[in-house]
Amino acid sequence: MAGSTFWPVVLFGMFFGSLLGLILNHFLPLMLLRLNGSPPPKGSFGWPILGQTLAFLKPHPSNSLGAFLQHHCSRYGKVFKSHLFLSPTIVSCDQELNYFILQNEGKLFECSYPKPIHGILGKSSMLVAVADTHKRLRNVAVSLVTITKSKPEFLSDIEATTISILHSWKDKSQVIFCEEARKFTFNVIVKQVLGLTPDEPQTTRILEDFLTFMRGLISLPLYIPGTPYARAVKARRRISSTVKAIIEERRRQAAETSTNSSSSKRSDFLEILMDVDTLSEDEKVSFILDSLLGGYETTSLLISMAVYFLAQSPSALQQLKVEHQNIRRGKQKEEYLNWEDYKKMEFTQNVINEALRCGNVVKFVHRKALKDVKFRDYLIPSGWKVLPVFSAAHLDPSLHASALEFHPWRWEKIQSQDQTCKRFTPFGGGSRCCPGSELGKLEVAIFLHHLVQNFRWRTEDDDQPIAFPYVEFQRGLPLHLEHCPIN
Repeated sequence: MAGSTFWPVVLFGMFFGSLLGLILNHFLPLMLLRLNGSPPPKGSFGWPILGQTLAFLKPHPSNSLGAFLQHHCSRYGKVFKSHLFLSPTIVSCDQELNYFILQNEGKLFECSYPKPIHGILGKSSMLVAVADTHKRLRNVAVSLVTITKSKPEFLSDIEATTISILHSWKDKSQVIFCEEARKFTFNVIVKQVLGLTPDEPQTTRILEDFLTFMRGLISLPLYIPGTPYARAVKARRRISSTVKAIIEERRRQAAETSTNSSSSKRSDFLEILMDVDTLSEDEKVSFILDSLLGGYETTSLLISMAVYFLAQSPSALQQLKVEHQNIRRGKQKEEYLNWEDYKKMEFTQNVINEALRCGNVVKFVHRKALKDVKFRDYLIPSGWKVLPVFSAAHLDPSLHASALEFHPWRWEKIQSQDQTCKRFTPFGGGSRCCPGSELGKLEVAIFLHHLVQNFRWRTEDDDQPIAFPYVEFQRGLPLHLEHCPIN
């Protein structure tokens, strides 16, 4: 009889203890601050336990701040306190504070994503690693990007993939562009990272697991069998097993051909990573997954943003088309692009920057204060989460004239990088700035080069990019196409 009541009592105790912990986590930080006489910025914690997370995450067009930030900024100012993701939080829509946070990574602040993100990305992921571990992983990433940019076949791989995707559109009057953009970026990144082509069985298997992984990354973090989150954790394990199997096969092949001096080595990320002694096996696998994630979702979304905003701006599209026609006139009929051609794409870079500014592919990042931080009149308490909101600076009319308009020409007036580093942070900043951002821009530029010279397109009025806070198009961005190649 006693045994039959033991487990219900234990479960009730665990539930009650967790509930009490959440309640204390909501009220205790403010009580301690009042006792210390050091108030944080104005704001509200909202509902017990839930805080204001649901209101913060309410979907809104990605080229707007959304009702939550607009309301809180107008009521409390650009810096305010809140309770988000089960933690007391300082939210910053101030460009100076955002820059200060990014430049003091590892000194006053450190990356601090919610624990469920760690569970799905893995503890060795560069996206969640901090301190020396992150520095070591980032150094490898920067080195890999540098090596990749120096390879002549990198440009040709991107261009060949672009031509293949667009060729499949020839007899179509409509495509769901976000699907096509993801297909393009996945084929590019899986070739660069793992040396795999689209028609290999391993590529199909990785893509299936990767899509499951992506769905879980943006789902409710409940590890219950059958939920998207639980399936994503399992999908990550399968991807890890696949990558480890590829590594073992590479090592076996290398051992068999070690006596053959004429054998050629692969030049993908994985081949280079295998010779890096500073990374453990798990870190190498996580590095591959991080590379797939960054090269797949972020770049495909950026291409979609550029195509969407160009459809709304005929004058920008026409100038872009002229730029690429001029580049193509200097080439043979089927000659591929080179780095000199890419350097000539000046207006293309303006279009890409403006798509990043208006679309806000990355809206905010998660940080934690390592100690009490005083900035101007603001106190950021030690241990509190900090959310620098990049989209706030991107859409601030005091920083960007006609901020809600897609206007690529605004970038022609900016003479130096110093003018943009505070008010334009599409890929983060400081020591955690995305190391592959330039490779992503390169992919977009080459894709646009062929798109504008072969197709006209129009979007549908009821589709637009929505922030959840991750960004996606409501209907996948259907494009109505007209094939019109320029001879």
